[in-house]
Amino acid sequence: MVDSSHGVHWDRKGHIGAAMTLGNGAVISLSNKHKQNAKSSTEDEIYGADNALPKILWSLEFIRNQGYNMSHTLLYQDNRSAILLEVNGRLSSSKRTKHIKMKYSYIKDQIDRGEVKVEYKGTEDMWVDILTKPKQGKAF
Repeated sequence: MVDSSHGVHWDRKGHIGAAMTLGNGAVISLSNKHKQNAKSSTEDEIYGADNALPKILWSLEFIRNQGYNMSHTLLYQDNRSAILLEVNGRLSSSKRTKHIKMKYSYIKDQIDRGEVKVEYKGTEDMWVDILTKPKQGKAF
């Protein structure tokens, strides 16, 4: 699961939270401030996926080298616009996306190669939200 919060730091940079599970509990997790500002929450989600993807792919390769037969990994996100950009690439973008083109193109390449599948998971089911913003209440 990868989730981002838009403009939460003093300099209006976003924050990424990501976790990888093998069923129950997090095997790998990360919580980092973005290196660059984003114009929208969709951009922040793409920055987050781009930031987490190398660790996800490394873990997939590690598991394969241990002798397990894994064909791909699932990347859950809660932003449908980001998913469309990552899956469709240029077909879902406008003229004003050159600044994020390399990021969603890299993700799209991994999807096209069959290494990653991106699926939508609702915000209420994204427990990785606790890595991006303060949470409290019944669900937490």
